[in-house]
Amino acid sequence: MRKQSSADSENQTTWLILVGFGELQYLGFLPFTLFLAIYVVTVGGNMLIVLAVASSRTLHTPMYFFLCHFSLLEIGYTSNIVPHLLRSFLEGSETMSLASCLFQFYIFASLAAAECLLLSAMSYDRYLAICRPLHYPTLMNTWLCGRMAAGAWLSGFSFSAFTLALAAHLPLCPGNREIDHYFCDFAPVVGLFCGDVRVMWGAGVSISGFLTLAPFLLIVASYALILRTVLQIPTGQGRQKAFSTCSSHLSVVGVFYGTLIVVYVAPTDHMAPLLRKTFSVLYTVFTPMVNPIIYSLKNQEVKGTLRRLWGQLIPGHTTQSGPGRLLTS
Repeated sequence: MRKQSSADSENQTTWLILVGFGELQYLGFLPFTLFLAIYVVTVGGNMLIVLAVASSRTLHTPMYFFLCHFSLLEIGYTSNIVPHLLRSFLEGSETMSLASCLFQFYIFASLAAAECLLLSAMSYDRYLAICRPLHYPTLMNTWLCGRMAAGAWLSGFSFSAFTLALAAHLPLCPGNREIDHYFCDFAPVVGLFCGDVRVMWGAGVSISGFLTLAPFLLIVASYALILRTVLQIPTGQGRQKAFSTCSSHLSVVGVFYGTLIVVYVAPTDHMAPLLRKTFSVLYTVFTPMVNPIIYSLKNQEVKGTLRRLWGQLIPGHTTQSGPGRLLTS
């Protein structure tokens, strides 16, 4: 009796086929090797950022506290998508249950929303450090940093859960279970359901728009005030020093929102499926890899800490550069 129940449950499982990049099958193992290398660099680079922040007292500041959370988020974000993509390169396509597909979409949407909120928290930190330096240690304290980071994580996962819950009472469309994509994005997930999907579609678009636009406006406002303050600094060296503390964050914001606009704002309805999926790769695969590279190359404190860590890991290897001085005011 127990075996029959298990078999019935298995037969009732809804299976989906993610086409992935089946158009690239003629390239053999080249796409698999390329994306595997990107995944290793992404996870390794972000783990190095976390290790550098945890191991160096000079990096125990609000800016690097948020950067550590940002790197952990990127590890989860890319690990939610790329391993499935790698398997599809080996098998030509991927078979995924409906529950797994919905879970992948939930994690993807939650971490993307949390990323927007963390970027805005980092911009607010830079605003206080440059525009209100005398009050910075008091305003940006441990309690506030923890609340802002926790709020970013909880808000992302809560709003995404609400969007997904709207699909609970919608019937699945009969027939084709093939998704011409390499992961369960919002549009493919909504396309699985029939009936009145306008509420789910409207709620998803509204929530995602709010969680991306509101943080972006906060970032723009923060840097407008930062720019006004920096331009009032009398010396060119002082202006350059102030701008240097923001350059890494500005670069990450530019890459993140630039790819976001290309994927979700630019008209893609009439694009070939391969081109549309290629644009999505910019957002889901390459951006998490670029972020630790930006912070490693443009941030002297992180570079100095990574050099010291490298010297500790490699016997006999020494570094001549000491720890950089952190500008927090």
